[in-house]
Amino acid sequence: MEKLKKVAIIGGGPIGMMTAFYLKGAGCEVYLFDKDKVKINLIRNEGIIIQGAKEQKIFLKHVYSSLDEIEPTTFDLVIFSTKSYHTNSAGQEFKSYFGEHIVVSAQNGLETEDILKSVFGESNVLRMVINFAGNLNAPNVVKQTFFIPPNYIASADDSKKEIAQQFAEALTHSGSQTECIDSFSMLRQIWEKTILNSALSALCGITKMTMREVMSNSDMVELVEQTIQEAVMVAEAEKIHFDDDFIRKCLRYLKTAGNHFPSLAVDMINGRETEIDYFNGKIVRYGRKHYVKTPLNLMFYNIVRAQTNKSTASLITPDIKLAPTGKNGAAVKYNKSTPTYLGVDLGSSYTKITVIDDEGNVLYKNMLKTLDRDKIAIQHVMTAIKNEFNIVQSCATGYGRKYFSDADITKTEINCAARAVNHYVKGEKTIIDIGGEDIKVIRCDKNGLVENFYLNDKCAAGTGSFISEIAEKVGLDIKEMNELAKHSNYTKPLNSFCTVFAKTEIMSWIFEGMPLQDVAKGVYLSIGSRVGKMRIDTGVPVVLIGGVIAHHAYFKEILEKVIKTTVHVVDNPQYAVSYGAALITKDYAKTKQEVKS
Repeated sequence: MEKLKKVAIIGGGPIGMMTAFYLKGAGCEVYLFDKDKVKINLIRNEGIIIQGAKEQKIFLKHVYSSLDEIEPTTFDLVIFSTKSYHTNSAGQEFKSYFGEHIVVSAQNGLETEDILKSVFGESNVLRMVINFAGNLNAPNVVKQTFFIPPNYIASADDSKKEIAQQFAEALTHSGSQTECIDSFSMLRQIWEKTILNSALSALCGITKMTMREVMSNSDMVELVEQTIQEAVMVAEAEKIHFDDDFIRKCLRYLKTAGNHFPSLAVDMINGRETEIDYFNGKIVRYGRKHYVKTPLNLMFYNIVRAQTNKSTASLITPDIKLAPTGKNGAAVKYNKSTPTYLGVDLGSSYTKITVIDDEGNVLYKNMLKTLDRDKIAIQHVMTAIKNEFNIVQSCATGYGRKYFSDADITKTEINCAARAVNHYVKGEKTIIDIGGEDIKVIRCDKNGLVENFYLNDKCAAGTGSFISEIAEKVGLDIKEMNELAKHSNYTKPLNSFCTVFAKTEIMSWIFEGMPLQDVAKGVYLSIGSRVGKMRIDTGVPVVLIGGVIAHHAYFKEILEKVIKTTVHVVDNPQYAVSYGAALITKDYAKTKQEVKS
């Protein structure tokens, strides 16, 4: 039997990178595609690192962030390890570049292979059940959390058994035992894996408990067991039969789970779209088909959907666009020779990065926690940016600007904020910037230059850290504050602006039985009152930027009532200062060029 030679992997998440690792070990020529340019550049320069019993590293010759980076070619096999909700668009895009191929659905959940069938046809689709997993420690670093062999692979209609067997042999050869089975046996394996995922993933996301924490709590285990029982009843109605002790085996298996979050829970906690439709959602739909009630699966499905819709929906309807596409809404195109300009805002809580072109179009933006060493190191991101873009010049701003050695120039965040907003709102204006540790009010003259500015005193009351500390004290989820406050009729702000005294006052509200929505509204009213006491000229346009408004859209309405004027919010307000820094360095570079000429 022939061996696999050339394989494409679409999606560079943990599964995609681990699969690339195994296939490279089997001697395959691996092409890896992922749209995350930072990830791709790190993989190009530093390789894929797999952490487990020992750390291993591979380098791939073919790593791309776009399909059009290579000439049309033919692959023996194409593996889709994208999120299920991206699979259709990824499949359509791949087919438009490379035509018909034999493809693999390497995703969890029920019927994910059907997405690829609609693009490539049933006879060209293989389905894989993966029994290894990993978490990202960095964009190019995967910590393998477990592997309970074997994996399974099957041809969707049993017409491509030979290529499925080749794939199984390649993975097994490199240490990831994989069995090739028939399509009917695969159905049982898919249901079994989906039932296990559905039992824990949503529950971990909702409770913010790791898998081990859930399975160590008897009350949680009872929920897990009942969720499995529902799914088994649905599977039986679908003629998928399990052993009599299947549920006990599931619970025993899940009790070996590690002290980490499953992928769906990670997405949910971070406010990203999830694959719940292919987990609990599919179990609910099959249950309805057979009139089998699935109340727990339905509850998990609806809660995750509601939380996801709230998190991913746009909370701001901006009046002014900050991150434009090209003219007439067309996507901005660039290449490695396009002159670009970098702005870095090193704030007290987050470091914001923006890259623009000569027209001021945003080509790239990113945000990192300033003091979080467990996240992506800024030097890695800067390396990736320099590899991807032709950076002519850079500007640093914010609290840490003096410590950013890569910057060509440094500017205050006040000047950068004014430059950013003036790009869209010409002439006189008042800018209110509410960040993690302070509040700035910036008055610009008719030329858009800083005429005057005011800062709140040294106390952090009314800033992002104030909201975080209050929310933590009373058990409020910051992501929920915005919606809670909308449903409150409360009208009184806190009496104290001091964070310490404010905590005491809010605790008295809690002890008096005040509803959480009123507490949330009271916090916003207090910030509005704080801002309202500063020197704000409302005779000119008022523009709000900063991290607070980026995550608390309802505050705009509060502030408008306090200062009795319309308040504009720019799109991506948390990036306004880094965008302004990029604009300033572009202006500076152009001036130097004109002087030389």
